[in-house]
Amino acid sequence: MDYASQTAFLSVAKKVLAKAPVAVILVEDLTEVDSTIRHHLKLGFRTVLVCAPPTLALPEDLAAQIHRIPWISSGPEAFLEAMNPLIAAAPAGTWMYYGFNAEYLFYPFCESRSVRELLAFHSEERRFGMLSYVIDLYAADLDKNPDGVNLAEAMLDRAGYYALGRPDPANRNHPRDRQLDFFGGLRWRFDEHIPAARRKIDRIALFRTAPGLVLRADHTLSDEELNTYACPWHHNLTAAIASFRVAKALKRNPGSTYDISTFRWHNSVPFDWSSRQLLDLGLMEPGQWF
Repeated sequence: MDYASQTAFLSVAKKVLAKAPVAVILVEDLTEVDSTIRHHLKLGFRTVLVCAPPTLALPEDLAAQIHRIPWISSGPEAFLEAMNPLIAAAPAGTWMYYGFNAEYLFYPFCESRSVRELLAFHSEERRFGMLSYVIDLYAADLDKNPDGVNLAEAMLDRAGYYALGRPDPANRNHPRDRQLDFFGGLRWRFDEHIPAARRKIDRIALFRTAPGLVLRADHTLSDEELNTYACPWHHNLTAAIASFRVAKALKRNPGSTYDISTFRWHNSVPFDWSSRQLLDLGLMEPGQWF
């Protein structure tokens, strides 16, 4: 269903978003929008919102399965203008995912288990946010794919990921409890082209809405417990978002595109589009979910 404006959608949002879990796809450009929507529908999200510019044309079968909201990306923090009103409008306790076009959510055993099963288990563990790592994908051949995108020949880094303690402004002597800043991928290898504030690869991409909850520019939430990677007593599930977003940006930015002739290096491997590969590389965690 199409809405004339965000305001028009918000007037009926509580009813629409009651059918959870909800996926929000933020369309920054017209690259791989169809494949992104289809991927998340296949995972089992009951409601899919697509925030997109008016120039986007979708096949009839997809248009019939989504709620389309007008939105134009106007800068690196524009996603907050789309997401925070949706978070505020959703019934408390609604599981919500957000990602951008040409980004694909993976979680342990997603080939055989729906996102509803995943979130039911996570809720039973009294966890209301799920840490996700944004894993950069990139085309193997930039001469053939100058925008950096090729699903059939996608590559990713098998190494080069690390974490640092997240500083606590209230206590300079100790980092935040169970919070880390994660780095790696293209943001790490080409960091001279990435602003320092946008080099992290962690995102709380799945979370339960609550009164007063606010998404922040660094992809964390205003409730600090939602930003933790695990509960105090054992490891929890984490997810991964396979993403062409950085590859696209590096190749479209005049300040970086001519400096980069290839994204490949000795730790590049083909992405086989499976959760098993991401688990084997340590890029997400099954926790106690076997």
